[in-house]
Amino acid sequence: MKQLDVIVVGGGHAGVEAALACSRMGASVALVTLSRAAIGVMSCNPAVGGLGKGHLVREIDALDGLMGRAADWAGIQFRLLNRRKGPAVQGPRAQSDRTRYRGFVQRAVQGAPGLELVEGEVTDLVVENGRVVGLEVADGSVLKAGAVVLTTGTFLGGVIHIGDRQQRGGRIGEAAANRLSRRLRDLALPLGRLKTGTPPRIDGRTIDWDALERQPGDDDPVFLSFATRAVSCRQVDCGITHTNVRTHDIVRENLHRSAMYGGHIEGVGPRYCPSIEDKVTRFADKESHQVFLEPEGLDVDTVYPNGISTSLPAEVQEAYVRSIRGLEHAVIEQHGYAIEYDYVDPRALTLGLEVRAMPGLFLAGQINGTTGYEEAAAQGIVAGINATLAVRGQAPVHFSRADSYIGVLLDDLTSRGVSEPYRMFTSRAEHRLHLRADNADQRLTEIGRDVGCVGDERHAAFMAKAEALGATRDRLRAISASPQQLEAVGLSVNRDGVRRDGMDILTLPGGDFATLERLDPSLGNVPGELREQIGREAMYRRPLERQALDIAALQRDEARMIPSGFDYAALSGLSAELRHKLVAHRPQNIAQAARIEGMTPAALLLILSRLRREERRKAS
Repeated sequence: MKQLDVIVVGGGHAGVEAALACSRMGASVALVTLSRAAIGVMSCNPAVGGLGKGHLVREIDALDGLMGRAADWAGIQFRLLNRRKGPAVQGPRAQSDRTRYRGFVQRAVQGAPGLELVEGEVTDLVVENGRVVGLEVADGSVLKAGAVVLTTGTFLGGVIHIGDRQQRGGRIGEAAANRLSRRLRDLALPLGRLKTGTPPRIDGRTIDWDALERQPGDDDPVFLSFATRAVSCRQVDCGITHTNVRTHDIVRENLHRSAMYGGHIEGVGPRYCPSIEDKVTRFADKESHQVFLEPEGLDVDTVYPNGISTSLPAEVQEAYVRSIRGLEHAVIEQHGYAIEYDYVDPRALTLGLEVRAMPGLFLAGQINGTTGYEEAAAQGIVAGINATLAVRGQAPVHFSRADSYIGVLLDDLTSRGVSEPYRMFTSRAEHRLHLRADNADQRLTEIGRDVGCVGDERHAAFMAKAEALGATRDRLRAISASPQQLEAVGLSVNRDGVRRDGMDILTLPGGDFATLERLDPSLGNVPGELREQIGREAMYRRPLERQALDIAALQRDEARMIPSGFDYAALSGLSAELRHKLVAHRPQNIAQAARIEGMTPAALLLILSRLRREERRKAS
């Protein structure tokens, strides 16, 4: 019987980040997967990043995670989404070569110190005295560990639907984890059902590309990893086409044959990534929807038609695809399908992603009700860090809504739960002016370093950048220019007698580093990357100063943790409705309690007062 520090189950994006985080922290870890060859597979869209999601990838990278570097290495097209909007809501995105991405991930896993790969199906969890201490594999072997991280994706009780046909599976061509699903039900974990879907894959040689609008990547690519300096692959264009009235008629005529609309699926799908059936039904007034034709790699002809996921029968998919401009002669290589799977209500978890009722068991990824590679990977790195800390008897790391999108994700999941697959958006973050993609390393790398998750090479690069930023900021603050001096270098300002420093000058119309160089020629040696980040800081300088006060107040609230066994019934003056909601949600801190629907300032004061009395009693 093998004894390890941590066991990670599942070789998808969450499992890989969890296992590698454990490895970087010096833990002995086993990564158990149904298939070694499937580690790092991009199950759905061959792309990483985007709005909100790109922020998560930068934060994973700031913690020395793998996803950003893998996506950059495999990137065949880079685009910065929302480029015309403010930097806070811009999202870097990389279209990836599936084969290169998987190869990069597998090499990283195979070369990680202290990481052992185990191929097999997990059939049982080993529980002793209410604590998970290991697992059993289908061949009868038992692995013991101080903590287990489940990252099962869509494999728990997975059922694939194409029209009225169903088959068991966690992904097309791969078996479902049915025995583990039954075991979790036996352990009385709060399970539900969700669904996601994928479009048919098309042979790119059968697409009439000349009839379509082409979508090239950016000439000045923005990468997902702070460590990337140049593209590694030949860059390609994507194509854009649209559904039409005929497409929608075909879908409407066959809605009763869809797995979702035919009543074959009970799970709820992602609202923000709707199937073609959903689009035609929910947006009945629209005569067309965009379809992005995304090549899946440089050495394959397969194309991913982003925007037409479906669970319609195969012959209906053939008909509606061929009704679309440019796809009249398209050959489908793999039909689209919906997949329904089990998930655990994330309100059963701590902010560190440990199951409250079952110490030693951590969950990450779609098992927690999320959708998307990026959300899964972010949870994986957190679960890996906290599982390792738990084995060492150390307190977990809690990421705050004020310091990261990861914190927003974890807080949303554990305090609110999910009614549909959760997807990250910049609008979910109250402090998004501060939580920009460009400063993710400034916010999180030291946190990762403190727990041992950030390696020496990454930390040295971060420190060099931080020192250069600090020195440049100091040089800008040292500038003191009068209105007359600013007019002399071409800026129009009020003759108010106020002297302005370099950061203020960058906020003026026409103010840039070229202007600053005329005031201080030594600034000509500031690299472009630093110029861009400091320019963003200057743009948001005043709003960020105001937001800093809000963040400080939020962090004071978050510092006030609520014990898991806190007795709300003992609080006189608390309404029965709020008492019921507090018991049901079990907020882990005052900030979470404040976000419960119907919560009042008076009720929060009651809770705070009781917490302070208990703290004073313990102190005395």
